[in-house]
Amino acid sequence: MFPMTATWRNWARTERSKPAVEVAPRSIEQITLAVERARETGHTVKAIGASHSFTAIGATDGIRVSMESMRGLVDVDLERGRVKLWAGTHLWELPSILQPLGLALANMGDIDRQTISGAISTGTHGTGLALGGLSTQVVGASLITGSGELIEIDDEHNVELLPAVALGLGALGVLVTVTIQCVPRFLLNAVEAPAPLERVLDQFEELNRGADHFEFYWFPHTESTRTKTNTRLPIDAGARPLGTVSRFVDEEVVNNVMLGAVVGFERLAPSTTPKINRAIETISSSRDYCDESHRVFITRRRVRFREMEYALPFEAVPTAIRELRELIERKKYRISFPVEVRTAAADNLLLSTAHGRESGYIAVHRYWRDSDHDYFREAEAVLKAHDGRPHWGKMHTRDADSLRETYPKFDEFLAIRDRLDPDRVFANPYLERVLGK
Repeated sequence: MFPMTATWRNWARTERSKPAVEVAPRSIEQITLAVERARETGHTVKAIGASHSFTAIGATDGIRVSMESMRGLVDVDLERGRVKLWAGTHLWELPSILQPLGLALANMGDIDRQTISGAISTGTHGTGLALGGLSTQVVGASLITGSGELIEIDDEHNVELLPAVALGLGALGVLVTVTIQCVPRFLLNAVEAPAPLERVLDQFEELNRGADHFEFYWFPHTESTRTKTNTRLPIDAGARPLGTVSRFVDEEVVNNVMLGAVVGFERLAPSTTPKINRAIETISSSRDYCDESHRVFITRRRVRFREMEYALPFEAVPTAIRELRELIERKKYRISFPVEVRTAAADNLLLSTAHGRESGYIAVHRYWRDSDHDYFREAEAVLKAHDGRPHWGKMHTRDADSLRETYPKFDEFLAIRDRLDPDRVFANPYLERVLGK
């Protein structure tokens, strides 16, 4: 018998589980031993990173493998601009690793709390119609399979597995190392400004194709958005970073302290939400600054929330946003958190939400203490109707039969799963739902 451990909870407090035991390996051999021990005792294994997914993808009642002790740089190929990282390395640690090498990630999301293995396994992405998500930057990996075998995946070894392993949902094995294709360090010139919702939707294609990175936020109950357009510049172009006070006011006071107070009040008095959102709309300001890429990509978020995000065919986004707006007003929902819209290039990863098509991402949010999930259910129906694919790390209700309809390579991924984990050592209820048993 294993000793019982503390209950695990994810960041958003949407999921919890009680593993039989938790191990924190410091070597590949110790991970292998954990997998072998699981097979001997009939337990399952689940590697866990920062627990930042909103789903139960990291939950287990078996052996939980914490990758916290396996972090940092393993190797670097400067000629090709590639770095090999231990799988437990957090995204926030990468600038200190990459900058001295003159390198950067080609694209990032707006949160950097995740581990590199967790981020690629759930399909974390940023925005930019010519750029893929973080998983598309993976050019190699090593993982321990369900039989306890360590295998290498790169240009010369098991290359046929890369389109599955680069975004594997934790279903194929325990990632030990991840090799990332980087780019030379660069600056981003960020222009943030309010803009009417209808104008943004009418010009959605133009705004995205004319920018390196474009995204916008729309607060329900208003007719305005906040847009963010980032232009890539060479590292020697000259930075114009936000001042220390300005960054603190925006990221801590406005985005965290004030937002937390507002959504907490609106939870107690939901009828005030439309008026408060419209008041916020009237004071939205513009700003223009230029800084190292990671400092522009990332936003500090300390207010807990719940999130559902779907990837739609790029051209379907304006219609879907209008349908969401109509849904919110018709159902008289009171939504304090904004709807976020981003884009990504098509890719060839088997279970990528952008597989085979340019994609637009629509993310809806609710304050974490709000127990009303009708909004998510109804919004999901709207997004699914446009052949939407749910983000693997965000809340959704889809199952294997439903997902097979929208992923052309779904069964090809399952065949690789059968090869690498035929006994389902890495299974859990979430994976059984989305992939089948």
